[in-house]
Amino acid sequence: MTQVQTHERQPIPGVKETVAVSSGKGGVGKSTMSVNLAVALAAQGLRVGLMDTDIYGPNVPGMLGVSERPEVIPGTESIRPAEAHGLSLISMGLLVEAGVPVIWRGPMLAKMVTQFLFSVAWGDLDILLLDLPPGTGDVQLTLTQMAPLTGAIIVTTSSTLALEDVGRGAQMFRQTDVPILGLIENMSTFVCDGCSAESHPFGHGGGADAAARLEIPFLGSIPLDPSLRSGADNGTPAFLSQPDTPASQAIGQISQNLAKRLA
Repeated sequence: MTQVQTHERQPIPGVKETVAVSSGKGGVGKSTMSVNLAVALAAQGLRVGLMDTDIYGPNVPGMLGVSERPEVIPGTESIRPAEAHGLSLISMGLLVEAGVPVIWRGPMLAKMVTQFLFSVAWGDLDILLLDLPPGTGDVQLTLTQMAPLTGAIIVTTSSTLALEDVGRGAQMFRQTDVPILGLIENMSTFVCDGCSAESHPFGHGGGADAAARLEIPFLGSIPLDPSLRSGADNGTPAFLSQPDTPASQAIGQISQNLAKRLA
């Protein structure tokens, strides 16, 4: 295995822990997990920031119901992050007009991600979550080389294709000396409202098996729950709007597991 060269990682002033939330492929609910984990951690009394590093598809502001453009703090070159549901937030989605595509090459992505890390006035945070784009591209390389990552979380479903990409993501973090804090299996089960029958449209148990095979912690599984989708569409995460659903309860437990690992 070839080790990827890393630059000197700079600390982010005021930020204690920096955790990347990643996925090998799109469509597994990574951003939904990032948003709900962030508010679940904040509900534990932690000071939490959320950095949306998906420059091409910045969906996090919509999931949190935020549209206000961040401002430069007078007399400084620092950007004041947006605030939503007790979180500090920065995203490309707050800097461009709605519906306007970002058409950039890799170096521009790297520059913007670096500015998000070090030019945003994050203040005192217990944890900064970084919502990564899918895959192992330019943004991931910039973050693993430049950011002082405490560790990474990998989100997957139990489908064969998603699980194949988990291995690639795990290998990327290991090559860049980033500890893997754990794996989350999303959309693991679905319970019919009418008959209470349980089904597994994306497979079941593959996340735990992959974690065991790759020798990384398994943080837990999240059921397929319409409340997660409706919360994202309405701008209030399901963990806050529908806290008693099985998905919200599972997210709360995973956030506690993560907080314990960080402690």
